[in-house]
Amino acid sequence: MKTLITGANGFVGAALKQKLSAEAEHQVVSVIRRHSSTEAVPSADTLQVADLSTESLPKGSMVDVDAVVHTAARVHIMKDSANDPLAESLRVNRDATLRLARQAATEGVKRFVFISTAKVHGEASEPGRAFTEQDAPAPEDPYAVSKYEAEKGLRELGLRYGMDIVIVRPPLVYGPGVKANFKAMMHWVRRGVPLPLGAVNNSRSLVSLDNLVDLIALCLRHPAAANQVFLAADGEDVSTTELLRLLAQSMDKSARLIPVPVGVLLGAGKLLGKEPVLRRLCGNFQVRPDNARRLLNWQAPLSLQAGLERTVQAFLTENS
Repeated sequence: MKTLITGANGFVGAALKQKLSAEAEHQVVSVIRRHSSTEAVPSADTLQVADLSTESLPKGSMVDVDAVVHTAARVHIMKDSANDPLAESLRVNRDATLRLARQAATEGVKRFVFISTAKVHGEASEPGRAFTEQDAPAPEDPYAVSKYEAEKGLRELGLRYGMDIVIVRPPLVYGPGVKANFKAMMHWVRRGVPLPLGAVNNSRSLVSLDNLVDLIALCLRHPAAANQVFLAADGEDVSTTELLRLLAQSMDKSARLIPVPVGVLLGAGKLLGKEPVLRRLCGNFQVRPDNARRLLNWQAPLSLQAGLERTVQAFLTENS
């Protein structure tokens, strides 16, 4: 099987490439971003493109490709510096996706796997009720809106060209090499910073990089994945307080958590301009991967604790 992966040097794309390349029957073509016209191509099975929203891959690049996994994206940005964040997100996450998918369909690709986001369902779930694939989308921020617009366009393309469309919606993804807020939390715990998050009794779904890649690989080959939407999750929801304790445990440290009431936290966050961050830390976001279990008989191979331990060990090695 021959698979083309966009964003093949990114967080998810690199892990997927490593997994598929280890399979004898799999051939991988990587697509990475070209930053300058003089940049050398790293290998014969790697394609470079400056901007997928305005530039197609070389003609015929996907003639013998069985499936495409599109991981490249403009990700969620807390402090977006773009003049129009929605327009920029639509350009990268919708327009580039649909341009790539049209080329894939016209060159005979049978299946297109799109890595979307669970944020398509909204910013928070109701206490005790997880989002499922049956819930109506309600995207709010530019990132989620642009991903959902791409999903809708892909479905139309799939119907027009007869190409299977598979949509995978992960929540927060963690694993070796994770960046942004998750990495910041590990830095806080490692330094022993006192954190006012000892009384957060929320529930959040996460998915480890290993588990997400395992599901994507299954979606590439399973007949029942065709034209389906799959939420991804470890299957073990955790509160922010519990997550920090588990990270500390993996570092052989004590979590210095101060039990500040959530209402006080949110009030302080509003005054300090940190309310969006604190709402995510204190709010509920649960997803249940019903379709993956029912249609693909998929179970997350790695436990939450094992996934966190792998993440922490990579972090400690990187920051030793």
